[in-house]
Amino acid sequence: MNSDTGRITAGMPEYPAILKEIRGYPRELFYIGKIELLKMRCAAVVGSRKTTQYGRTAAKNISRALAEKNIVVVSGMAKGIDACAHRGALEVSGGTIAVLGNGVDICYPEENRELKKEIENNGLVLSEYPPGRKPEKYFFPQRNRIISGLSELTVVVQAGSDSGALITAELAAEQGREVFAVPGNIDSRYNLGNNKLIKEGAVPVTCIQDILDAMGVVGINREEAEQLLGKTEIEIFTLLENYGELTIDELCRLMGKTPAYVSSIVTVMEIKGIVFSALGKIFIAKA
Repeated sequence: MNSDTGRITAGMPEYPAILKEIRGYPRELFYIGKIELLKMRCAAVVGSRKTTQYGRTAAKNISRALAEKNIVVVSGMAKGIDACAHRGALEVSGGTIAVLGNGVDICYPEENRELKKEIENNGLVLSEYPPGRKPEKYFFPQRNRIISGLSELTVVVQAGSDSGALITAELAAEQGREVFAVPGNIDSRYNLGNNKLIKEGAVPVTCIQDILDAMGVVGINREEAEQLLGKTEIEIFTLLENYGELTIDELCRLMGKTPAYVSSIVTVMEIKGIVFSALGKIFIAKA
């Protein structure tokens, strides 16, 4: 065993209680990194290896928002959505856990070697397979039960019709955990899986605050806004604080900006979970 590799068993205090709630939980886990992350609240952010810019951006933004609220982002370190989820959390110095389908000393896929090293140093790499165990095709569906099992809820960002992320979503539902899915373009094969999940009862993500609300996490406050938002975003945030609710047209009039400009900024703020829209009006997400 690598000197940097640790091992915990189900009888040890370090073993996460939430994982023991699932059927067939692993009796031992191997790890590299911050084992204390297993004691924090977690959410899974998963998706396909084949992605679009929309999916990659959504994965990063969701993960950033979770990490900024001290929610650990759990994923599988696959290329595509998984890698974006880990990077989103790391970019804001948040916690992230990569659950592997091989030994923790082996990097798969090879292209994620730098990402794996960053997670080892700043997050946690986890596996039920001992060091030296090479990846096998059937290991990955099996490890997905750990991704969902560690997490209070699972968010499927983007998934094709045969994506392994759909297995994670199914396992999460079987484990009694809530499943969220990000709606995608109905003309794109990249979104067939996540749109199908919504049709079958997954909660659609209309804004990031939907996920935070489900975890009982409050939205942004004035102090956080001033630290995290750009000048125009703060201007919109301030107007919404003062007026309570505004339409796009009202924001345009107050700011002296075009609808296209204001709408684009509001859309970014919705993705960040700062504001949400309903009945044609814009509101600050719960604070």
